[in-house]
Amino acid sequence: QVQLVESGGGLVQAGGSLRLSCAASGRDFSSYAMGWFRQAPGKEREFVAGISWRVSDRRGYYADSVKGRFIISRGNAMNSVYLQMNSLKPEDTAVYYCAADQWGFGAAGADKYEYWGQGTQVTVSS
Repeated sequence: QVQLVESGGGLVQAGGSLRLSCAASGRDFSSYAMGWFRQAPGKEREFVAGISWRVSDRRGYYADSVKGRFIISRGNAMNSVYLQMNSLKPEDTAVYYCAADQWGFGAAGADKYEYWGQGTQVTVSS
């Protein structure tokens, strides 16, 4: 059974930092790109960051709204992905989801991702 489990969410003041983690299990995720998406109340789910399955391609892809503040990375075993979030703003408040896309590069399109976690709440107070 494939599972993606996010953790690390919480309440933080504006300007603070959080590190989200996603642990994937149930299959070999070394051929899967991993992505982070978020959904705020009353809004569509949106892409945050993605990273390729290729070990040689460790650069991340980012939404303009988080570029320079968030960093996506993968664990050595390739079955985990992290999102370091710095300089958080109230508009970053959302439920954050990790997702997996086989043979992907970390694309922004949610429809490319086959597996999704249940999400973790991030709340940034002003």
